[in-house]
Amino acid sequence: MYLTRRIVGAGARADQHRSRSRVVPGAGELGRREEAGGSPCHRVAAGWAAGDMHAETGRATLFTGLGRRQRRRTERAVSSPIHSASRRRGVAASCAALLFVALAPGTGAGAPSPSPSPSPSSSPSSNPSASVSPSRSPSSSPSPSGAGGQGPLDPRITEIMAKPEYRHAQWGLLQTEPDGGRVVHSLFPGQFFIPGSTAKLISVSGPWQTLGSDHRFVTPLYAVGERKGGTLTGDLDLVAQGDLTMGGRTRPDGTVAYTDLDHTYANDFPGATLTPENPLAGIDRLARQTRASGITRLDGDVIVDSRLFQPDPVLDPTPTPLIINDNLIDLLTTPGDRPGADARLEWRPKVAPYQVSSTVKTVESGKPTAITVTATDGGTRIRLSGTIAADAEPLLRTSPIADPAAFGRAALIEALRRAGVQVTADPEGPNPVARLPRDYAGRPRVAEYTSPPYAQYAKLILKVSHNLGANLGICLMAVTAGSNQCEAGFPVLADFLDRAGVDRRQAQLMDGRGGNPADRATPEVLVQMLAYWQRTPDARLFREALPILGVDGLLADNCRGCPARGKVFAKTGAAVGGDALNDRLAVGAITIAGYLDKGGGRFDTFYAGVNGASTPSADTAGVLSIANDLAMIAAYLQESP
Repeated sequence: MYLTRRIVGAGARADQHRSRSRVVPGAGELGRREEAGGSPCHRVAAGWAAGDMHAETGRATLFTGLGRRQRRRTERAVSSPIHSASRRRGVAASCAALLFVALAPGTGAGAPSPSPSPSPSSSPSSNPSASVSPSRSPSSSPSPSGAGGQGPLDPRITEIMAKPEYRHAQWGLLQTEPDGGRVVHSLFPGQFFIPGSTAKLISVSGPWQTLGSDHRFVTPLYAVGERKGGTLTGDLDLVAQGDLTMGGRTRPDGTVAYTDLDHTYANDFPGATLTPENPLAGIDRLARQTRASGITRLDGDVIVDSRLFQPDPVLDPTPTPLIINDNLIDLLTTPGDRPGADARLEWRPKVAPYQVSSTVKTVESGKPTAITVTATDGGTRIRLSGTIAADAEPLLRTSPIADPAAFGRAALIEALRRAGVQVTADPEGPNPVARLPRDYAGRPRVAEYTSPPYAQYAKLILKVSHNLGANLGICLMAVTAGSNQCEAGFPVLADFLDRAGVDRRQAQLMDGRGGNPADRATPEVLVQMLAYWQRTPDARLFREALPILGVDGLLADNCRGCPARGKVFAKTGAAVGGDALNDRLAVGAITIAGYLDKGGGRFDTFYAGVNGASTPSADTAGVLSIANDLAMIAAYLQESP
């Protein structure tokens, strides 16, 4: 289905065709069985996380970690499976949480080179800016040469590209030096590739530069009514400002906390962990400030004002003006003391009317862990059932918050009560937006929460591939243009790219996360984006916001023992799915783009990616092998002189 939108921007009217694809349900939609350790993907250390991958299975498509709501909506539209389709569907779902496997120590320089194999069906571009025809000879060899003083590729890289998995695939590669952008290596740099989450290099750059790295979101709480002494007869209105975390990840030093495998991927991949920060920290601060202002009783209501922008369901996950805990309820199950005992359950944030129960039982060590999460009554009644092995690690799952504004209202009412303010409103009631004033001119501001600087949020988005945050950036750019329609953020992004000298005609984006089926980007445009940052005062800040090979973020577990560890700063992306015709897996794309620390203060920009690879069978080990190849190419580019 296609949704046509008409947008006026930069003096021209354009039709925006924003596609919605039919998708396979992902590995974490509510009501399905989660089996920790059940699939090959679940048994591999996560290096590149769920948000970077989109999977195609049969005639349906799952794009870059599609949100739970869209997966459930489209499950009913998927055709019946054919031969081996159920296996491939499970593969696509479970692998949607895995981008690149961890590189074991010794897999960098010094490890045995890949054995020679047939050459890939790709040929180099003789000019890094030339338009390259996709037609190529099966016997062509990737040994780039041409203008700009390009040298031969490291033979370890060409041997990787010559593997049978890539016989019908298209490779893209571009490496440039920082000074003048001299081309070091180039393969089809001007050709469109599926970007996956490498598109976030563009979508995050837009709001970062539009808002400013030091921009802070100030979320105010207004008293609307008559105040006598400590009693306010009227309402407290919380005016949402698009703050991504509302203090829920803020450390004491003001930085934003993250884990290498974020809780937003918990339904897709076991091993996701929580930050220790209180997800209601910002709400609690507002409540304490309100009590400190002298208000001790509220005879009226609490209202969340979400008029900043309209949620756009085409952006999935869908950003909302008020976001608490990424609009998720965290559910952590721990084995009981012995087999047969009830499992322990912890959940957060605890806000009315949400109620969580569990009938999960502990089973003997080595037995399967299988936990089902179901939600009813608009998502407010959550139930866990199933089993967890006595020797299993705590298993994290999440359930979506269906109405973030109503959730925020209830959270604030309860926080006010904890702070010593009597509130007559029922926290389980609706959010009464009809009572909101037209504006707040002359209304007293009784509290406000100020966020960390936007650069901290950008770092979170890039380190863990935070899809909600990437989509939120589109809406925030729309707000800077005076619009409450998220789609108006794209002309703002286009204007920024023009000013930055980035050829936006070499990119196609319909969201912020890089998950729309229409999204495409050339190696050149991503390298141009990376090169732009090298000319700014925030060059180091941006570079270090990217995952660092073997150190942190989605690349924390990669290449820990190779010479390139700590010397590759890069964003990743992938697209993996099924091939029912040949009973194998189709690797639509695996990509990586960022900076190579070449020493002496030199940071080369680079892109490496492959589209259209295939695995020998439906075994996910083939996907992991391809992902490993891309990680090795990045490492070899850094190690090469």
